[in-house]
Amino acid sequence: MKTFLAFIRKEFWHILRDRRSLIILFGMPVMQIVLFGFALSNELKNSKIAILDASHDPYTQRIIQQLNASDYFTITTSIQDEKEIEGLFHKNKVKMVVVFPAGFADLLSHQHQATVQLIADATDTNTANTMVSYASAILGSFQDWLLDQQTLPYTIHAETHMLYNPQLRSAYNFVPGLMAMIIMILSAMMTSVAIVRERENGNMEVLLVSPLKPMWIVIAKAVPYFLLSFVNVLIILLLSYTLLSLPVHGSLILFLFACLVFILTSLALGLLISTVAGSQQVAMFMSLIGLMMPTIILSGFMFPIENMPWVLRAISHVVPARWFYTIAQSILLKGVSIFTLWKEMLILLGMALFFLVISIRRFRLRLN
Repeated sequence: MKTFLAFIRKEFWHILRDRRSLIILFGMPVMQIVLFGFALSNELKNSKIAILDASHDPYTQRIIQQLNASDYFTITTSIQDEKEIEGLFHKNKVKMVVVFPAGFADLLSHQHQATVQLIADATDTNTANTMVSYASAILGSFQDWLLDQQTLPYTIHAETHMLYNPQLRSAYNFVPGLMAMIIMILSAMMTSVAIVRERENGNMEVLLVSPLKPMWIVIAKAVPYFLLSFVNVLIILLLSYTLLSLPVHGSLILFLFACLVFILTSLALGLLISTVAGSQQVAMFMSLIGLMMPTIILSGFMFPIENMPWVLRAISHVVPARWFYTIAQSILLKGVSIFTLWKEMLILLGMALFFLVISIRRFRLRLN
């Protein structure tokens, strides 16, 4: 046991002396939390729009004031002719133009209907759709105000409730997926590179003549990365709670246990990569490309799995990040208990044990 602890202590000092490893281990999570939490957001704020008001009546002025008063839009210019619209889009000065026809108020008063054109730059389809939706909602609120001025026999109001994320903050969706990506990449990459480096430098043969069995040598090298990855989870959770106001509605102990199981799975995958890779560069490439792409694409983090073809949906079931993302999102945002998540937890735990057994067996074969 003393020899095993000495191996772990040696590996810890080796990591702490390597500044590049420390920057990767602790700098990447902080940087990605800041980027995903503040810079990369699918929320719409202060989008530049232009107004073409051919009516200039109190109704159009009220709508324009509501558009400008919202956090979604900033009116940067007013134009007088439709011929100016294309020039604004070509110069990227605005993302949308709101066009009011002549006699807007008269049309509403006499014909009880009027059309407002929302012309959006659809080179970015998601932004265009979101802007049109927000502008339509503002027009809908103006219509409700008009209806309140009249006496109608029946009135139907749609009352909307957004559960678990009422502010529709994108950071609440990014953080669980970001945890999965950071844990998977760092744990697998650092473990695979560390073991391959020992083999490249000729140190593995020296380690194998020690009193410890090969399996315990590998475990001793993985333990520091296991603990450091868990420290990363705590850092991400603290930053998310303090900077991004991420709620923790469920059991924190259950969530941390799920993190430990997912870290174990990632370390086992890193060990598996080390049995295939012949150099540190190959190990790093396989970790980044072979694990990062499935984690981003097939975990539900960036793209809904339900929208994918059945082949990709089937493949996503063997991606550990998918199950961890579901568990993290359910515990943190929905406050779900183990009685609801037992199936996902068992699948993740089974994956961790399966990959660990396969990795150790392949490592023994590689040594022989």
